[in-house]
Amino acid sequence: MRYIKQVCSTVRKESPILFGIVMIHVIFAIVSIFGLFIDSRTLMGVNVWIKPLKFTISGAIYILTIGYLMTLYPYSKRKKNILNNIVSWTLLLEIGIIVYQGSRGVQSHYNKATNFDSLLFAFMGLLIAINVIIMVLFVFDSIRLKLKTTKPVQLAIVLGWIILVVGSWIGGQMISQMSHNVGVVDGGPGLPLVNWSTIAGDLRIAHFFGLHGIQIIPLFALWVSNKWKTTNRNLMVTVTIFGLLYALWIGFIFYQAKQGIPLIRL
Repeated sequence: MRYIKQVCSTVRKESPILFGIVMIHVIFAIVSIFGLFIDSRTLMGVNVWIKPLKFTISGAIYILTIGYLMTLYPYSKRKKNILNNIVSWTLLLEIGIIVYQGSRGVQSHYNKATNFDSLLFAFMGLLIAINVIIMVLFVFDSIRLKLKTTKPVQLAIVLGWIILVVGSWIGGQMISQMSHNVGVVDGGPGLPLVNWSTIAGDLRIAHFFGLHGIQIIPLFALWVSNKWKTTNRNLMVTVTIFGLLYALWIGFIFYQAKQGIPLIRL
């Protein structure tokens, strides 16, 4: 909890606008929770507010992560502000569309039922494409620049960005097939809240772990650095092994999903 407060305090100080957009995501999440209790409408077998809830929480975590990581890069204040604003505002627009479509009781993704729905879906794709370009920028800059952190943590950040780009590519795979399930149409039985399919392959699982590699791998590097007092070389080897295992895990669940096999069959 102390680390979360530290991150929030740092981001609020360095980028008030970005932090404000994180708070808007939190408000959207609270609205979605209320929606679960007062709105009985369903879409593809689950409450219409489940998807907005998932995306608002994930978006808040990602934007907050960006805001904190930005403080580690030797960028000018102007460049930091530009990147923070691009990331936070584009993702706010995307989550706004997801919440709006959810409130209407229709799909936000893969929805071409009307010209309006198609336009919103295409616009979401453009917003994500902008963010993928920024992710690639961070991959290169994390390799070539000296960040304001230890070498093991910087290595973890590099690996996290690379895996995040891969996770985004998996998202592109879902768009190319206009669905997230493999073997059955989208919907049907799924795990609680996340709704990952329990009867067929589901690409959202690999997509999820790919997108959150930018939090999981650096957090592992911080944890092992605090727990294990050893050389930077040993820590970097450990972080590399963890990153490779994490990448293999994503590769496995992606392959499994493409074969039409659920992560957990119920």
